[in-house]
This record gives sequence, C-alpha cells and structure tokens, in this order.
Amino acid sequence: MRHDELERFRYGARDIRVMREDRGETRTVVIRPDGSQIVTITAPDGRLLRRIRRDIGGREIIIIDNTYRDPQAVGGFYVDLPPPEIRIPYNRYIVDAEEAPPDVIYDTLVAPPVERVQRRYSLDEVRYSPSVRQLMPSIDLNTITFETGSWEIGPDQVAKLQVIADGLNQAIQRNPREVFLIEGHTDAVGNETDNLSLSDRRAESVATLLTQQFGVPAENLTSQGYGEQYLKEQTQGPSRINRRVTVRRITPLLNGGQAALPPPPPGIAPPR
Repeated sequence: MRHDELERFRYGARDIRVMREDRGETRTVVIRPDGSQIVTITAPDGRLLRRIRRDIGGREIIIIDNTYRDPQAVGGFYVDLPPPEIRIPYNRYIVDAEEAPPDVIYDTLVAPPVERVQRRYSLDEVRYSPSVRQLMPSIDLNTITFETGSWEIGPDQVAKLQVIADGLNQAIQRNPREVFLIEGHTDAVGNETDNLSLSDRRAESVATLLTQQFGVPAENLTSQGYGEQYLKEQTQGPSRINRRVTVRRITPLLNGGQAALPPPPPGIAPPR
C-alpha cells in the first residue's frame, strides 16, 4: 500500500510548488509562513525518495533518504532477521499508551534499539520488514479506538493524543532528524485488500491530527498500513484491540544506529 502524504503538508502552508524533473521524478516544495521549506522528491511510481527541511537561511537537514541501498542488501525491500532478544521489560518494549505516564512515553520515543543495528536500512526496508521494525520499541495508541470499517477519530478522542504529541515534539526538538513511523492495523473482519487500505487511512488520520492539532512537524512522520497482518488479539472476529495505531521511532534503523548529527552551523549547508 503506497499513498500520497502531501495532504498532511498542506495544513498551514503558505505555498506549494510541484515540479517535474527530467528523470520523471516529482519535486514538491512546501513553503511555510516563516519561509522555511519542506522538499519532497518522489519517483515516477510515487515512491518517496528524499525529504529535506530547508530553513530560511538555505541550510538543509535531510530527514529521509530512501535512495540509499546498503551493499549488503539482497533482492527487494524485504529483510529477514532473526527475532531480537528482548532484554527490557515487555511493557517497555510494547508500551500501552493508556497505562503509560508521560515520562515513559517520551523515554520510549527516544529509546535505542533493543539490539545492535547491523547496517543502515532504507525506509522501504523498514516499512516492509517486520523483523527490522522489531528492533525498536513501540507504543500502541490504545487510547484511540476505531469503529469497524472506519478511520475517523472522534472529537472526544483527539485530546488523548496530547501526551503522544508532547513526547514527539520534545524528541524532535532534541533531534530535528528524528523519524517516526505511524502504523495502522485492523481486525480480521472483511477482506485483506480492504483492510490494508483501511489500516493505511487510520495511520494517516493519526499522523494528520498530530500535525494539525498538536504541531508535530509533518516531515518527521511517515505512515504505513498493515491491514490484518499483525493481530494483537488472535481472533478472526471483531476486535477493538486489533483496530489500532502504533508509533515507532525508526531513526536508528535509517542511519544504521549511528548517533544523530546536530544540524549544521549557520551559513554551512550539508553536502547534497
């Protein structure tokens, strides 16, 4: 499932410019009221290639570079790793948002991988490889519930995202290069294709609310739906527990576990 994330970037934008490149790539520049820009480059098939934040002084921070292919990568985007050895309490590896205090939410959003990251992975490898994603702790947003067949978040539930948004904003302020994957899931009711689309809409709904209602920078979020592939409650019937969204920090997977570099000093742009 591949979707256009541009709608999330339209909120509050001063201007949006879309340009076609010679190789068929599309460059979308979102200009914000303060003059900063978010540059997104996509392939002819719509696949995200690169996302960059450019401040009013012209300094650039690469948020996502999905063009990188590690020399160890074989075949497509699926990577099969052995299950990680979880040495932390399980309730700190998969955190239930409803029960976790704000400090635990934040600690999870900046937590390191549970095992050493052996190499740098592309965003596509992270999206399509559960064994890679399992290297990072996650937060189940069980404070948000969806009706069967729906991706809408009721007004009474919006405020429940505040603690997640606060943690995300604090983590991004600490490191402007942080990337968080918003994962959508369904129960097993209905057919697999419809559930895949539904889960993608659920993930995007949460990502949109985090930006529009709580100011989480859209460029630091990416979303993906997984349908009914990863049931939390093993049942083929209706399950509110399975109709959920998960948040996971994926920065260490994208940079190979390297310590994040600070933004370049004023007047110095990073290599392109």
